[in-house]
Amino acid sequence: MTGLSDSFQRPINYLRISVTDRCNLRCVYCMPPEGVSLMSHNDILRYEEIYTVARAAAELGIDKIRLTGGEPLVRLGLPELIGMLSQIEAINDISLTTNGTLLAGYAAELKQAGLRRVNVSLDTLKPDRFELITRSGGSLEQVLEGIEVARRVGLKPVKLNMVVIAGINDDELVDFAAKTITEEWHVRFIELMPVVGGDIPPRFLSASEMRQRLEQLGELEPCLPSAGNGPAKYFRLPQARGTIGFITPVSEHFCFDCNRLRLTADGKLRPCLLSDYEVDLKQPLRRGISWAGLKKLIEEAVANKPLRHQLAEGYVPKKRPFSQVGG
Repeated sequence: MTGLSDSFQRPINYLRISVTDRCNLRCVYCMPPEGVSLMSHNDILRYEEIYTVARAAAELGIDKIRLTGGEPLVRLGLPELIGMLSQIEAINDISLTTNGTLLAGYAAELKQAGLRRVNVSLDTLKPDRFELITRSGGSLEQVLEGIEVARRVGLKPVKLNMVVIAGINDDELVDFAAKTITEEWHVRFIELMPVVGGDIPPRFLSASEMRQRLEQLGELEPCLPSAGNGPAKYFRLPQARGTIGFITPVSEHFCFDCNRLRLTADGKLRPCLLSDYEVDLKQPLRRGISWAGLKKLIEEAVANKPLRHQLAEGYVPKKRPFSQVGG
């Protein structure tokens, strides 16, 4: 392993892999009501192709992988892919981001295959609001069951991601934070990003405003993350068993220490979530590119990783809906 750094000397060791653009929910900040145009089966990378990319990336310095979607658990055979990735010697952490609706049925098998931990997207604790935000037949009860089963089988820590939307779910900030005291929840509050795909007007609430609202529960003391090395800044309330994190892509970007690449479901390698630049790996793979050639393409993507996103200047990526990028 040689180590991988971009042109700004940031070490790159984390690969997020979108295994599908399909999702069983239609969250208001991610998709329009009718959904999005889905890729054909042949457009999606096969598991063997994902494994090949991951192995090449690992030889360059990637040691952490997160599987995303769409909703990754709607793709059949996901434990098989996790088993393949867990055999890559340099990879020491495989995690999953899911909406949790299918998690209860898969958690044990995922753990056995080599998955270390899960992040569950959960934007409300109210059943009627869950239906409003997700526009689907899924239920809050399914998600809560998935969280408990994941804990039971050892997929720990289970982190809960809440996208905070002013006027929609921001009145639940205190309820989520209180769960970190009584139930050892690890909650991350995420600022709403202006991305392509959703159909709600901008309803932004900054992390500093969120923190002010939580002061009624006590002083937030800085603490270390329970696992992982993502962009959240972590805190703990007095006597809390769990943690509170804030992810601030808008008000206080964390581009200066971004360590990640993203592989889309159709085989494009993106060095920045909020940029349209990407390098095609699928067609070269299917044309029989050499091992050295594949690694060179990965290095090309890393070399073109921008210093930071341009949200403050009003630039929003336009080529892909958020559901196709994997977050």
